[in-house]
Amino acid sequence: MKLSPMNQEDYASFRIRSIKDFAQEKVEAGTWAEEEAQQLAEESYERYLQEGLNTPGAYLYNLMHPVDGNVGYIWFNITDNRRGKDAFLLDIVVEEAHRGKGYGTETMQVLEQTALSLGVDRIGLHVFGHNVRASSLYRKMGYEVTDLTMYKEIKG
Repeated sequence: MKLSPMNQEDYASFRIRSIKDFAQEKVEAGTWAEEEAQQLAEESYERYLQEGLNTPGAYLYNLMHPVDGNVGYIWFNITDNRRGKDAFLLDIVVEEAHRGKGYGTETMQVLEQTALSLGVDRIGLHVFGHNVRASSLYRKMGYEVTDLTMYKEIKG
């Protein structure tokens, strides 16, 4: 797997899909109401990607596989803090047609190599509770739970 920097056309497509997917995930998680989700997701992306592809500290790549070509995308941000440099994985997608082939694992390995080459000391990520497949992958890759937020619906 190789990370190939997005161009403006790739970014435009990524942004539309990623915002839609994020809004849907927040609704499914019960965090946002359906009628507000799209707007809230767009506002979130405005905060994290203020300058689009040129946002300082933002890294947006297509996932290029030598056999299957472009199989998805990844977005992470790098920040400096007291401990050093942290990368935070904000979005990763392996397209449905390419899932189950180990590409998620390969992508996470390439992410680690890329982060190391950029001087990163630690990688963080968020996974929605209902995304068991992703959670399982991250645990297998050595990620540990640092926070856990839980809710219970108590309708009468």
